Amino acid sequence: MFRKLAVFAALAVAAASPAAADQLDDIISSGKLRCAVVLDFPPMGSRDASNEPIGFDVDYCNDLAKALGVTAEIVETPFPDRIPALISGRADVGVASTSDTLERAKTIGFSIPYFAFTFVVLTREGLGIDSYESQKGHKTGSVAGTYEAIRLEESVNGWNDPAGSFQSFQSQADVFLALAQGQIDSTVVTSTVAVETVKNDKFKGLTIGGEAPYVVDHVALIALRQEQGFINYLNLFVNQQVRTGRYKELFDKWIGTGTPPDLTIPGVYR
Repeated sequence: MFRKLAVFAALAVAAASPAAADQLDDIISSGKLRCAVVLDFPPMGSRDASNEPIGFDVDYCNDLAKALGVTAEIVETPFPDRIPALISGRADVGVASTSDTLERAKTIGFSIPYFAFTFVVLTREGLGIDSYESQKGHKTGSVAGTYEAIRLEESVNGWNDPAGSFQSFQSQADVFLALAQGQIDSTVVTSTVAVETVKNDKFKGLTIGGEAPYVVDHVALIALRQEQGFINYLNLFVNQQVRTGRYKELFDKWIGTGTPPDLTIPGVYR
């Protein structure tokens, strides 16, 4: 009898208690969506002549805010600070070209992929670097913690070449400056970044030195791991961006006309 009464009392308390709000509710209530975006990674994120944030990821954040019925706020976030920005509460979501690795998934939550990258070698003219393997014996470098940095450092170590080296940097701009000034001879970047960098000629004498033999890098929106309701919303949003044609529009606007990268994995998800 006492057990039945205890159960009824617990049920009554549960029924009377209001449902706990999750992050999705909090964002909508606040009227603001804070997006962590990398702004030295054109054409995904950068600043225009008026110092205003622009790029694929910036537009993607604005689209997400519009869907939620709130105002977007761009939180400039260097690559190494993407996950800390969410955990510390400085941002609600990362729209920051974040590779969906299993190691990161121990700390942060991922949506389904919203973009995918291929990679190339970026070097200076006249060094004779025209393929991935021809980086052997040269000084290389990349942004600390990125997919391409991890893979390039693994290659340098695997080549066991005492004349070669790898150096980590805090930002993409630091990498390009080091490359232009001769501190390093090559780096590996996404094909989108390489084309944009060579085209705008901000860093003189840079050229593409062949493709990097890396798997396609699928990147996802990131949120706090425990906020499954918000992550479910992000998944549906990415789906809507593709099926409404908005993904293609943004690709044409920022990367160039053509076929956007396939976001599906054959035999896994479609």
